Amino acid sequence: MKVSILIPVYNEFPTLPIVVQRVLAAELPVGCEKEVIIVDDGSTDGTAELLKAYEGSLPVVVHRSSVNFGKGAALRNGIERATGEILLVQDGDLEYDPADYRAVLEPIVSGSARVVYGSRFQRKPTGMKAANRIANCILTRTANLLFGCAITDEATAYKAFHREVLDGIRLRAVRFEFCPEVTAKLRRLGYTIFEVPISYNPRNIREGKKIRWWDGVQAMWTLLYYRFAPLKQFSVTPEHRTAKTSYPRVPGESKSRAT
Repeated sequence: MKVSILIPVYNEFPTLPIVVQRVLAAELPVGCEKEVIIVDDGSTDGTAELLKAYEGSLPVVVHRSSVNFGKGAALRNGIERATGEILLVQDGDLEYDPADYRAVLEPIVSGSARVVYGSRFQRKPTGMKAANRIANCILTRTANLLFGCAITDEATAYKAFHREVLDGIRLRAVRFEFCPEVTAKLRRLGYTIFEVPISYNPRNIREGKKIRWWDGVQAMWTLLYYRFAPLKQFSVTPEHRTAKTSYPRVPGESKSRAT
């Protein structure tokens, strides 16, 4: 099976070379090969120039956007270009360790799961700010309450999906609301989310962390919106399946803009 590793990046010049090195060196379950999709979301710190070194170097595929839309838009861009049977999200910083890939991917490869989240809280991470821990707890409990998830880490970056799962879901995320959107739609469509413990090395704003308090508010709104949104909005029609992304979209946005 081919695993497409999606890396959305925005101004990650100091850490990206190390991340790519670790991703390329990471072991996958037996019988798997990797494809690395790096989507530069309008970086201005030299990341775009750095990525030129990877162009044409398989298994790395690079796509650059001239505009900074957000992580969700970059992930949708990467999903559109991925060719693997399994899709795995990887951040462009050093908070998550690619050494956990085998644990995250194995349930999908073995056929025992279709969706796997890597849980930071099953290993009790150290160094996470109290405010971030509380925000994660609130979002996770809200997701569990609204959708019956029974998970411990809704906002984890390490999310893996069988390709057929995401092919059937219409995603609209622009920024960090990708996590609550995909969680909500997965559960509304009847998918079970399987969790495995992963390691976590938190960074702060000075070190490049980009998520802010208002992203937590947006995440909460996204969970609430998709709890009550019509189910027919979630599925991919033949037109959506063949259309190319032209504009980011957010929950409640007018349908006049194409996806």
